Amino acid sequence: MLKVTKLTKTFASPAGSVTAVSDISLSVPDGVFATIVGRSGSGKSTLLALLGALDNPTSGSIEVADQDITKLNDRQLIAYRRRRIGFVFQAYNLIPNLSALENVMLSLELDGVGKTERRERATKLLEQVGITEDKHSRRPSRLSGGEQQRVAIARALANRPKLILADEPTGNLDSATGDVIVKLLRDLADSEKTTIIAVTHDAALAKKTQLTFTLQDGKLVKK
Repeated sequence: MLKVTKLTKTFASPAGSVTAVSDISLSVPDGVFATIVGRSGSGKSTLLALLGALDNPTSGSIEVADQDITKLNDRQLIAYRRRRIGFVFQAYNLIPNLSALENVMLSLELDGVGKTERRERATKLLEQVGITEDKHSRRPSRLSGGEQQRVAIARALANRPKLILADEPTGNLDSATGDVIVKLLRDLADSEKTTIIAVTHDAALAKKTQLTFTLQDGKLVKK
């Protein structure tokens, strides 16, 4: 369960204080794929950074699996980002000189998982997201955009996170491939009992998810 309570983020600027996220409260159960939508400047990116513990809120709380991440120290936050959360990006962010398998294995290696175990888990995850064995040894440049995004999703799942954050996960894909990725994420949320939050400006994507939250001028609005 993701539970956000009265979350606010204020920045200082030459023109004065700017509130990018204002008094937001929301919750998403385990196993649910949800979207956060809004125009540019609505606060989506700031909210995503807060949920991913990449920035600290001015006030409010963020609970993931009953743990308030706003109360963690720097060392605990590093462990949280490594073990409890997965990220999926529009640009995939795969390491170009590593194979698909090695990209998924890397996050497990950073967490101290032994080579045999991480190879077995990475292989299983790639198969789970539809990357066939003959493509496991390929570098990202030899994979299609849709395949690269599947590898990125497998990497995000590697450490069995409670929360996956996806930033425009279909933004670089054609509509047909984007539909496949959305279905994959929805199915994975259900099968892995993981909360998945996608930040997007794509209203069509939002219609295919179970929950949608709309941001406007840093505030959650009802539709």
